[in-house]
Amino acid sequence: MSTCTFFGHRQCSPELRPQLRRVLIDLIEERGVYTFYVGNQGGFDYMVCSVLRELCQEYPDITYGVVLAYLPTKRQGEGETAVDDSHSMFPEGLETVPKRFAIDWRNRWMLKRADYVVTYVTHSWGGAAKFAEQAKRMGKRVVNLDQPSSMAPYIGRL
Repeated sequence: MSTCTFFGHRQCSPELRPQLRRVLIDLIEERGVYTFYVGNQGGFDYMVCSVLRELCQEYPDITYGVVLAYLPTKRQGEGETAVDDSHSMFPEGLETVPKRFAIDWRNRWMLKRADYVVTYVTHSWGGAAKFAEQAKRMGKRVVNLDQPSSMAPYIGRL
């Protein structure tokens, strides 16, 4: 069984969703990816979570973890935590990391465990670009969803 993680910008178009879904189905059906790790910091992460939630209905053998960078806090005036997703996880050791390094630490944690990395990177700066480059240097199989014309060679041949 293989594992996949994701890195993308906070802002992403809803038009990306069908392409993301096709790539995830290919990873499941053709590459045997059954475990997925995704963050919770922005639009791309939320889109990935939504698609994975749907795919869990179609592929009951897959699992995904929403990997938190910070411990959940209580909502003001409510008795529940800000993160109510049963798929949430907090990596051991992250509690000792200073808050300003927590996202990078979490992203490295996910990257170490991944065989495949799906990215949405439209520019060469920022955290998503940094970790996409790091994934390539580590020899991970990387698919960038920002390049629709270049996706055809990857589908079925990751």
